[in-house]
Amino acid sequence: MVYPETFEGFAVHSKETWASPKRTEFKPRPFEETDVDIKVKACGVCGSDVHTVTGGWGSCPYPLVVGHEIVGEVVNVGSQVNGLKIGDRVGVGAQAFACLNCKQCKNDNEIYCKHQLDTYGSTYPGGFVGQGGYASHVRVHEYFVFPIPDALETTLVAPMLCAGATAFSPLYRHGAGPGKKVGIIGIGGIGHFGILFAKALGADTWAISRSDAKKADCLKLGADGFIQTNEKDWNVPHELSFDLIVNCANSNQNFDLDQYLSLLDVNGKFINVGLPEGDGFAFHPFKMLGNGALFGFSHIASRKEILAMLNIAAEKNLKPWIETIPVGEAGCGEALRRCHENDVRYRFTLTDYEKQFN
Repeated sequence: MVYPETFEGFAVHSKETWASPKRTEFKPRPFEETDVDIKVKACGVCGSDVHTVTGGWGSCPYPLVVGHEIVGEVVNVGSQVNGLKIGDRVGVGAQAFACLNCKQCKNDNEIYCKHQLDTYGSTYPGGFVGQGGYASHVRVHEYFVFPIPDALETTLVAPMLCAGATAFSPLYRHGAGPGKKVGIIGIGGIGHFGILFAKALGADTWAISRSDAKKADCLKLGADGFIQTNEKDWNVPHELSFDLIVNCANSNQNFDLDQYLSLLDVNGKFINVGLPEGDGFAFHPFKMLGNGALFGFSHIASRKEILAMLNIAAEKNLKPWIETIPVGEAGCGEALRRCHENDVRYRFTLTDYEKQFN
């Protein structure tokens, strides 16, 4: 590796070897004056990483370095970069580019820009494929680089940059707060953040899970109530009572959507952030007439929302449940495998970057 001409990372080279990333040298896209180079210090491991490298979400531009929950130190800034300097501790999430000129971008909806590019796997002009945070460095447009409050620990804040932001955005946009009853479905990497942030925003927060295996965890995380859905007529006592439900589940097998929709109060909202592989949901419009329910989706989070999330996390001293694994061929492979098997409570952060990339 000869920074800044080349970076190093742990790349997956094929669908068949998705759990065996190899140390790989790669050339980043050309540096522009709006760019920031970041020396990576830690990176969260996201379910998106697994869905991507296994081919579960479709074709993948191998070899690929994944990772989009990045925390590191600024080591280079372009002449047009504002508000960032060498030595700053910063974060990068799942988005690395947007046009910043369209209606969506100007209304803090850059995550819905037609020209948005993901942090890894997207192809830039010139044919350069974006690479992620299982690497020595990342090069990102300044708009998608976020100062990290001093109160937040590096290993704990890293997973907030995708999982946390993905849970926070629908809660923030759809009014979770005092006087609102909010349900979180799917108590995993995203869902446990859903509980933390719904509670931090002041909502009456309920965890919704298929069994009681995670009930104790949910209550420790701050949930006010717990609903177990593998019991007969589980929904009946809670019908027409929720203002907002955020579905973080990564599977829709044996998922009776009609029962979940019955929980919503009139004009209540059911927002999906989990992205299961395979076919999507199927339901009949008649099932939504009884309460005028609204059914929708949410995509990561805008810069405005991520900055708000980080400030709230710092103010409330939020502590996500994180397990650390040293970065490396073995560590990245272990993290991907265990994430695929849901063998984590509730999120991984890759650490010890200095030992791998001197």
